[in-house]
Amino acid sequence: MKHAGSMSGRDEVDTTSLAPRPYADPEAAARRLLEIANEVEAWQGRIYIELINGPFLFRDRGSAIEFSAGLNLLLERKQLLMHESGAYLSLPNTAGLLSQAMQT
Repeated sequence: MKHAGSMSGRDEVDTTSLAPRPYADPEAAARRLLEIANEVEAWQGRIYIELINGPFLFRDRGSAIEFSAGLNLLLERKQLLMHESGAYLSLPNTAGLLSQAMQT
C-alpha cells in the first residue's frame, strides 16, 4: 500500500533537463547589473531601482535571489551606491559630480 504524498519514480523531477543559471554566481550577476546600470540614463545622477531590476528579472531572466546577491556585492564594493530609501542607485563617479553640482 502506498502512503498519501509519497512520490513514485515517475513523479520525480529530472534535474538534467534544467537550463543552467547564468547569474547563479554573484560575480556574474554583479557584472550584468553594472552593465545595465551603465546603459540606463540617469536622472540627476539617480538610477531608479526598477530600471535595473526590470531588465535583469524579465529580459535577462535572472531570479530575485540572483539580483539581490549581485546588488549586495556591488554595494559592498561601493561600485553602486544606494539611497537610504532604496528607491534609487547611483554610480560613485556620478554621485560625486552630483554633490559637487549641488554645492555650487
